[in-house]
Amino acid sequence: MILLLLAGAAIFPACAETTIRVPLANGFDLPVGKPDGEGYYVFRGYYPGGHLGEDWNGSRGGDTDLGDPVWSAGDGVVVFSEDYLRGWGNVVIVRHAYVDENGRVALMDSLYGHLDQRMVRKYQQVKRGQQLGTIGTAHGKYAAHLHFEMRKNIRIGMARGAYDQGYSNYFSPRQFIAARRTLRSGANVAVPVDTFSAPPDSSTDGSDGPPKPPALTRDSGRPGVPVPVPAPARPPRTPSGAVPVPEPGPAPARNATATADSNSQAIADREARLKKLIEENRKKVDSMKDDELDGFWSRLRKKLDEKR
Repeated sequence: MILLLLAGAAIFPACAETTIRVPLANGFDLPVGKPDGEGYYVFRGYYPGGHLGEDWNGSRGGDTDLGDPVWSAGDGVVVFSEDYLRGWGNVVIVRHAYVDENGRVALMDSLYGHLDQRMVRKYQQVKRGQQLGTIGTAHGKYAAHLHFEMRKNIRIGMARGAYDQGYSNYFSPRQFIAARRTLRSGANVAVPVDTFSAPPDSSTDGSDGPPKPPALTRDSGRPGVPVPVPAPARPPRTPSGAVPVPEPGPAPARNATATADSNSQAIADREARLKKLIEENRKKVDSMKDDELDGFWSRLRKKLDEKR
């Protein structure tokens, strides 16, 4: 007999009013090159406190994967389908019910970001391997790729900055899928679909985990007239995922636009160097396991930081 997992608001939140009955997932597959990711590789993996999912790229390089199909990892119901902009582009979130290792029914969300097209709507039931959309560029913000997340916490939605960004709320996608290719199925369960309790977080995008620091002000010497101190547009992360927040101080010599442009260029240069390093080590990356990939990713970041 299958027992329904009721412990923990993150699984079955009390505030949920709408439910849809969906079949238990009979297993999970990779979201591109189904079912095993053939023709694709992970450019960036899950990194706790930093990169919260996996970036899947076509093996042919460049934007050759633009418009390629993106598949649902498993049976479920769509709980979000919007063009979210803010560096995300088109996003689909599918909620899955599955039998966990203890024989209980658990819920999790899979997120598909930067899509060029969406082919499903909210509350639509989808099957394992059903097309959800196509690989995109987040309206030209990035090179074509799929940003793919798997979440334990079904409250997160698009408010990633409001929740812990470690394993308490996220799965490493390939590890999760590899352990659950075939699962018990055959039953329908009531799945809550309106559980995103936090407001949308416009300060994060699909590739950068930590939010931008809030705008700071300093005393201008005149009562009631604060002077803004601009924060970087997309501050670089430290390996631990922390975002350095500038201390209040004298007004910068350059205006805010020049500062933002300088920061953006520095970050773009850093990303280009990182991409070059990973491209040089692609064969190593393709053969690595998830735990090895996390360590490799940390070493690359450290190497880049030393070059700055």
